Amino acid sequence: MGRIGGRSLTVRMNPRCRPIRFAAASLAIFLSSRSAAAPILALELPAALSGVGVVHPLSAPVPLDLTFVDHTGKNVVLRDLIVGERPVILTLNYYNCPMLCSLTLNGMVDGLRDVDLQLGVEYDIVTVSINPNEGPELAAQNRKGYVAALGGDVPETAWPFLTGTQANIEALAKGVGFGYRFDERSGEYAHTASITFVTPDGRISKYMNDVVFPPRDLRLAMVDASQGRVGGLIDTLLLFNCFQWDPEAGSYVPSAWKIMRVGGIITVLLIVGGVLILHRMGRRSSGQGNGIDNAHAASSSRTDTAGPSGPALQTGGPQA
Repeated sequence: MGRIGGRSLTVRMNPRCRPIRFAAASLAIFLSSRSAAAPILALELPAALSGVGVVHPLSAPVPLDLTFVDHTGKNVVLRDLIVGERPVILTLNYYNCPMLCSLTLNGMVDGLRDVDLQLGVEYDIVTVSINPNEGPELAAQNRKGYVAALGGDVPETAWPFLTGTQANIEALAKGVGFGYRFDERSGEYAHTASITFVTPDGRISKYMNDVVFPPRDLRLAMVDASQGRVGGLIDTLLLFNCFQWDPEAGSYVPSAWKIMRVGGIITVLLIVGGVLILHRMGRRSSGQGNGIDNAHAASSSRTDTAGPSGPALQTGGPQA
């Protein structure tokens, strides 16, 4: 529920309409920050929101040679934070954001708490501020709060919160398809709620555009981005044989084709296994039958060779 032009507005949405939900949230937050905004007609989008959104350049390389400053005040190159052995969740936010950034990061943390993967060991997170006026101190304060909310033993080098120059921020945002705009009247940024999954070699694997991230989706997205390097055998089997990413639902959903394919393979294996078992049983029964016949034949042969037993018969007349 929100208020536009002095009237309350309630928006009800289908749970499957996640791409619409995060855009509506962005629009509502932007509008609420403009206290003197003129009435907005239906289907009329403010000019300040032009270009705001997420383009999905899947498999495109992240611009890795950009320099930022981390939460400790150290200059870092994005390549050193992303390229390696683990998948990375990349988020673009800003640390003084009044609402949407907190909703996005809190939603991500809530989902990751129930994912049995260790941050800094099996996956990484990199958060970049889109506000060039923010510095390391504010970044460190934000990181401290979110790391504490995530819980667990998080290394100091894990989940860096970065700040940077306007040029490098814009280059990164353009490279990953993250559209945003600064509104001079409100002093806030209009942007969307989105997190990006990056492969260990620095390519975009997937986007999740929402403020709620189910643990199963987060886990499968990281297994997918890592190409099976993280997670267990069950995760890999589920991802490549049961589930597929549905961009419209913004979630991993059961794939009828994959399930039917697995069922077909299992059926063929059962049939082949049954035929082999029956063949072996038939050979065993045949072997046992031949053994009985051979024993009977040998016994008959011995009887015929020995002839009848008892005293020999005499021929001719009586002996004198």
